[in-house]
Amino acid sequence: MSDSVIFAISLGVTLAGLVVSWGLYRRRGAALAMRGAAWSLVPLAAALTGVTGFLVDLALSPAKWAGVVVAGLAVLLYLTSGAMLGRRAAAGGGGRRAAARGEAAPKAAGRRAPRGEVAGAPGAGAGMDPELAEIEEILRNRGIK
Repeated sequence: MSDSVIFAISLGVTLAGLVVSWGLYRRRGAALAMRGAAWSLVPLAAALTGVTGFLVDLALSPAKWAGVVVAGLAVLLYLTSGAMLGRRAAAGGGGRRAAARGEAAPKAAGRRAPRGEVAGAPGAGAGMDPELAEIEEILRNRGIK
């Protein structure tokens, strides 16, 4: 399509939008009319900056659509791999391999004992709820805590 045809179509859409905006001004007030006028000016701005020509070339070119599809596939693969790596890290991927070899799973580095307790101290959790103390003992026996 030639630039003059694109400009004429954009100008027509802009003028139609401005007429609708005038109707909005009369019925609903200045705020909605200004918003409508702003949206009405977008097609004319796109034509004057050359964006409309680019979009027309994109819409009518199979080669460019193939490029868009390939770019979309690349983004999809990248996002999927990130989700897979995030799941592996959350599941403790190194722990599964160590368990398969019969070794103890690596413990999380940087864990702190709760406030008022010393990590590994005998009798830690002595002033705690008996049910929580029992759960903590079970976890310790299984090597989880």
